[in-house]
Amino acid sequence: MEDWDAQKMLDKYIHDYMIRKNMHTTAEIFAKEAEIAPEPAEGTIKTLNVAKEVQDVRTKINRFFTQHRVDRAAMNTERSADTNREERKEPLVRKDNIVGLEVQTDTLIGYLLEEKKELDPISIIGLPGLGKTTIARKIFADPRVKYEFPTRIWVFVSQDYKRKDVFISILKNFTTITDHMHRQTDKDITQTLSNYLRERRFFIVLDDVWTAEAWIDLRDAFPKSNKLGKILITSRHEEVARQANPHREPHNLRLLTHQESWLLFRLEVFGEPICPSKLEENGKLIVDQCGGLPLAIVVIAGILVKKTSALDINATEKQWNKVRDKVKHYLKEDPKKRMEKIISLSYNKLPYHLRPCFLYFGMFPEDFEIPVQELILMWIAEGFIQKKNEITLEETAQDYLEELISRNLVMGDKKSLDGRIKSCRIHDMLREFCKDEAGIDKENLFQEIKMSNEGNFIPSISEEQNHRRLSIHSHFLTFVSSKPFGPRVRTLFSKEEITLPLKNISSIPAAFKLLRVLDIKSIKFTKFPRNLTDLVHLRYIALSSDFKVLPKAITKLWNLQTLIVDTTSRSLEINADLWNMINLRHFKTNASAILPKTPEDTKQGGTSGELQTLGMVSTQNCTEDVFCRACNLQKLGIRGQIAGLARSSGLERLRNLRKLKLFNDVRFGSTSEASVPRLPPPDAFPPKLKNLTISATHLDWDQMFTLCKLNYLEVLKLKDKAFVGVSWNASGICFRKLEVLYIQRTDLVHWKASNQNFPGLSSLVIRNCEKLQEIPLDLYKSLHSLDLRRCSKFAVESAKEIEKAKKKEQTQENAEMSVFKLHIAPGDE
Repeated sequence: MEDWDAQKMLDKYIHDYMIRKNMHTTAEIFAKEAEIAPEPAEGTIKTLNVAKEVQDVRTKINRFFTQHRVDRAAMNTERSADTNREERKEPLVRKDNIVGLEVQTDTLIGYLLEEKKELDPISIIGLPGLGKTTIARKIFADPRVKYEFPTRIWVFVSQDYKRKDVFISILKNFTTITDHMHRQTDKDITQTLSNYLRERRFFIVLDDVWTAEAWIDLRDAFPKSNKLGKILITSRHEEVARQANPHREPHNLRLLTHQESWLLFRLEVFGEPICPSKLEENGKLIVDQCGGLPLAIVVIAGILVKKTSALDINATEKQWNKVRDKVKHYLKEDPKKRMEKIISLSYNKLPYHLRPCFLYFGMFPEDFEIPVQELILMWIAEGFIQKKNEITLEETAQDYLEELISRNLVMGDKKSLDGRIKSCRIHDMLREFCKDEAGIDKENLFQEIKMSNEGNFIPSISEEQNHRRLSIHSHFLTFVSSKPFGPRVRTLFSKEEITLPLKNISSIPAAFKLLRVLDIKSIKFTKFPRNLTDLVHLRYIALSSDFKVLPKAITKLWNLQTLIVDTTSRSLEINADLWNMINLRHFKTNASAILPKTPEDTKQGGTSGELQTLGMVSTQNCTEDVFCRACNLQKLGIRGQIAGLARSSGLERLRNLRKLKLFNDVRFGSTSEASVPRLPPPDAFPPKLKNLTISATHLDWDQMFTLCKLNYLEVLKLKDKAFVGVSWNASGICFRKLEVLYIQRTDLVHWKASNQNFPGLSSLVIRNCEKLQEIPLDLYKSLHSLDLRRCSKFAVESAKEIEKAKKKEQTQENAEMSVFKLHIAPGDE
């Protein structure tokens, strides 16, 4: 897939040159480049060596492009066929088609509703790809289960689980997780969870439990005496079920029948149980080769979806013939490896530009919920995303992800309120394929480092110098203490949550000098390592610490595209010159970032035309000069005294800004000091703002008159008493384009509004509004979803009235209308 010899050689030369000359800023690099001649002894020799190495790799490069010419041609054809981005369909979060599992689902729900004298774990057992998680997800979302169990919790256990992590993921549903809890011993955290569960009526899914020992390790947290709670376990191994509950037979999933397989196939390819007669014979032959394994059918269907055209049935038939022949060829040798062969076929059918993006999923831990924004920015930093047309790299990467989801290789997991994919994940079997295909004997894309039972790293430390990307999600401290050396390594990635001493952090830049991606945000630093700024090739870095200052030396990272800093400090002083980091696209921090003062003369400072994301940033930096320098911002977060945002802040200059967050943060202030008297006038906001979040501003409800005049506003989130007052009368205002309204934590009691005030409102979310007496009934006309959590019983009753009105509206004539979704959190019903 990649030939990195030339790139490695050039990167090493640049790295040595930068360190030798000690260039501190991009401006210096380019200003002095023309002046500095290399010393004859050292510089000339290095230059000659570079020339020789370039000649050595030229043949390899030519061979590389010849090998992939066909793939690239196909890629270009596919890209040229792209439709206008404004006309693209909304992101896809795939809905599971439950075929052949309906009776089994009802049987298992019946078990859950049985009354027992003590805790009664129920297990679903079956081969990989049979649909254990699918049926568990169906049960989890069933209205009968929702009604019976106020508390429902889903936990991915996986092969490499940590007991404390599993328990904390359950505990966070009952309480705020504190640092004290993280410091508790396994025994103490087990007891804490057990106390919470002792008298509660709960339903907990433990998905993907690998061994009986794992259940034994976890079971003490679940009080055996609790006859109100239920646990559903999914596992590949029957001994897990026997250990969890010797008194109940495990539920073994079976393979699908031919009829069930054919139905699932048609639903996946066509979205309904139909198939053109010209395709039926080939379709059934393909389905037969899948052996009744649901995952195999879904993956094969993902190939055919991209090769099926209603406009040209003859061309489609030819494509199906090719897939049929490929399937027969792949499976004729070893039917036992059917799933592996089918995944391989699907992978080989991917356009070349999607292959590294797909394999990259294997870098993440098993069953990990992958944040989409994080994934996309890492893909860009890796160089997987190529700019096309007038679309940004981030938008192109989003297209790539949606393509992988549409091919059933990746699962869209969670969606944001405005319908965008927030997180995704990958099936265990697909992840194993990615790891195998990405290994050094094949694509050599990355290598996962694991600790053996004997206490040795696999692969060994000495083998690391052959790999280009390393992921290590356990024993990271031991790893960096073992003096690793990776001259080829471009990416170091870990999701282990530990604290790393300074001496161990400092060993990373020394061991991996050519790093492009360093994602260790889960690992807390004790201090910022000075030599980290020697990694001049870094394009993506995600760090976590308690430091209060980001040093000036960060400016040396002139290739940096994404800088993410999590800190326990409320503020973060930025000494680095962000404006002269010409490649920086995204700067994110959870603190209030205080930027360095900019020169009065704009010409003396840089202008970051690439910067798209800036946040959170202190209100003291919200000046016209700052926003002139970041003229292409798309996302901006501001934290501080929002009352200080004057009309002259320059926000209106951000013509490309689409998303704005305003977090009022007044430390130790009284409510009166924390309140913001009024919002800036409408013309002081970015002109094309679509998404606005306001938090803790204590504004009066009459200030909504300002927000309704933001003509492009589609999403409005009001958090932590953004607005206060017992009454909100929305008459006289109209949010013409508003689609999503989120209200959280307010003292609102009476809300008067009609559909005329919110004509396009499709999603309404209300959180922690315990005093609210009623949700305006007339809003039902445009609503598609209504979500309540911790609201009064009166608000819940009015939500149910809205549901009734919506169902009444969906008469036979309107049968095609989207189904209205009402979600009321456990405990509120």
